[in-house]
Amino acid sequence: MKTILIAGGNSGIGLQAARDLLADGDRLVLLGRDPRKGEAALTLLDAPADRASFLATDLSTHDGVRDAARRILDKHDHLDALVHTTGVLTNQDSRTVDGLHPFFAVNYLSRYHLTQLLLPALRRAERPVVLMMTAAIPPIDDADFARFPQFTDFNFGRDRKPVQLTNHHYAAHLTRTAPGLAAGVVNAGAAKTDIMRAAPWYMRVGAKILGPVVFDSVETSAHNVVEAVRRDDWPGPLYWGKPKKFEQRTPINLSSTSTQHLMDISRTLTGA
Repeated sequence: MKTILIAGGNSGIGLQAARDLLADGDRLVLLGRDPRKGEAALTLLDAPADRASFLATDLSTHDGVRDAARRILDKHDHLDALVHTTGVLTNQDSRTVDGLHPFFAVNYLSRYHLTQLLLPALRRAERPVVLMMTAAIPPIDDADFARFPQFTDFNFGRDRKPVQLTNHHYAAHLTRTAPGLAAGVVNAGAAKTDIMRAAPWYMRVGAKILGPVVFDSVETSAHNVVEAVRRDDWPGPLYWGKPKKFEQRTPINLSSTSTQHLMDISRTLTGA
């Protein structure tokens, strides 16, 4: 039985992945911000308490991530897989209590921070896995990181790519610095989930008009994540760019200098 932590597992793609992995006999720990959604997710999964549990936490803040890691490590001495499906979509120039834009804080930095804090538990697994879901961002060195990490006057169209591409850099960093750990990035596809509520207006309009034609099902979007957790025949770091096409994956081969620069900033911001 594997112990799998899914950040964002109380709804959408994360919940679908939890359902599929629970059917395999695994133990699931779900993280989410809304306790009501967490309880609803557990009711839907209909599993014994020792097979599925939920922790309410705010991963947009450093303190929230640290609290989540402490509670997880108090209850679990090892983790076989950590899956990051959390995400926000916004074009507003708002800031978290740490002075960071929430798109950056949630869609990348909390993933780095939480994973770093949970590495002791991951290292106790036979073959630990870390997976991060993003939009369709291939791992190529063509993003401008000059605005990283403050993203002053945040603009979604301009800033989303460097934020999400940093997940690829972190997957490469994990593979290099944590021997035996397999890390990857998975394109979430175009599934219609709760994340669309805070999306820029033009994305919501497009979703309403084109949704019936272009949206993937949550089952399709969750497929590659579930397969990557189930299987141990893939070498990291990899990027899965096509939902439900597990065999179609791209090696993550990025500038090691850029990776180290981004990881140094991440370490400075979080202390992890």
